[in-house]
Amino acid sequence: MLHSSRRQFLKTSVLGAVGLSLPQLAHGRRPLAPYRFYVGTYTSKESQGIYLYELDPTSGRLIYQQLAARLTNPSYLAIDGQQRYLYAVNETEEFEGKPGGAVSAYAIDPATGQLTLLNQQPTRGGAPCYISVDQQNRYVLVANYVAGNVAVYPLQADGRLGAMSDLVQHTGSGPNPQRQQSPHAHCVLMDPTNQFAFAVDLGIDKIISYRLDATTGKLRPNAETQAAPGAGPRHLVFHPNGRLACVINELNSTLTSYRYNRQAGTLEAVQTVPTLPSSFNGDNSCADIHFDASGRFVYGSNRGHNSIVAYAIDGETGQLDYRQHISTQGQTPRNFAVDPSGKFLLAANQASDSIVTIGIDGATGQLASRGTIAGAPTPVCIRFLG
Repeated sequence: MLHSSRRQFLKTSVLGAVGLSLPQLAHGRRPLAPYRFYVGTYTSKESQGIYLYELDPTSGRLIYQQLAARLTNPSYLAIDGQQRYLYAVNETEEFEGKPGGAVSAYAIDPATGQLTLLNQQPTRGGAPCYISVDQQNRYVLVANYVAGNVAVYPLQADGRLGAMSDLVQHTGSGPNPQRQQSPHAHCVLMDPTNQFAFAVDLGIDKIISYRLDATTGKLRPNAETQAAPGAGPRHLVFHPNGRLACVINELNSTLTSYRYNRQAGTLEAVQTVPTLPSSFNGDNSCADIHFDASGRFVYGSNRGHNSIVAYAIDGETGQLDYRQHISTQGQTPRNFAVDPSGKFLLAANQASDSIVTIGIDGATGQLASRGTIAGAPTPVCIRFLG
C-alpha cells in the first residue's frame, strides 16, 4: 500500500508557478475538457500498478486521479483504436509458476477511467517490454526482451486476449558483450498498411519485418534491415505520411531516419544523427521516440543526459535537422508521449518518480518547460485516451 505521504504527493503533485495557475477564461467560455492518460510503472518500490491522470489542455497542469488497476510491472501499455480496452505487459520472468511474463487485458470505464481486468495470457518469454494493437483491433503484438522473441494474440469481440497464435524466435548476437550476447526484442508494431509487423531487436542490431496473416495470426518473415553494429535499435515509429520511419538506437545514442516502401514492407536508411550534444561525456542510453502531431518534428529521449532531443524532419526525403535539447527536469526519461492536441509533451522520469509537462510550439516545433511536474511512482509509460 502507498504511504499517506505518497498518496498526498500523487494528489497534489509538485507544481511550479505555471502548473499552479488556473486557466483564465473569457466571459461565457467553458474550459476545455481535460485529457486522461494512463501511467504504466515498475512495482518493485511504491507503485501498485497502472495510474490515471488528467492533463489540463490550457495550462498543462497534471492532476492525479486514481490507481486504475493493481498489476505487477505494467511497464508498457497499449489502447485499442476504439478506446474501449487497455492492454499491458507484465514485465516479469515468471508467470503462474512458469518461465516468462504475461499480458493483461482491461475494459476501460468511459465515465471514470477505471480499469476492469478481463483476462491474462502468458508470453512464453521473459520480460515482455512492448505491446501494440493492430489498426483493425484484431491482434495484439508483444516483444519479449529477455527471450528475444515476439508473440501474437488474437482479440476476441469482448476485448479479451485469445490464446497465442504465433511466437517467433530471433537468433544471433551483436558486438556489445554486455548487452548483445543474444537477441533482445524491444519493440513490435504494425505498419500503416496493417500488413507488415516490424520487430526491433536491440541484441542483434536488426529491424525485422513480417507479413501478418490476418486470418491465422501467423507471422511470415519478410525482410531484415541491419542497423549499425552495436547501435542497439530500441523503438521504431512511422511518420504520419506513411512513407518514412525513425528508429532510436539505445546503445550508441543515435537516431536513424528511413524511407519506407509500403508495398514491399522494407526500410532504407536515410540519415543517422546523434541524440547527445558534443559537449556531453557521461553515460547515456536512448529510450523512446515520437513525431509531433504535424510530422515535421521528431523527438527522442536520453537517459543519462536526461533530456529530449528535437530534430526537424523533411517529410519527403527524411533528412534531419537539429533543433534543440531540453531537460526533462528529472532522471531517466524512459518514455514520453505527445498529447492529443499536439501542444504538450509529457516525459516519464523513471528514477525520480515524476512526470514533466513540456510545451510544444506548433509552428516551430520548439520545446519549452511549462514548470509542471507531477509525482508518479517509477513511471515508465504514458498512454493518452482520445
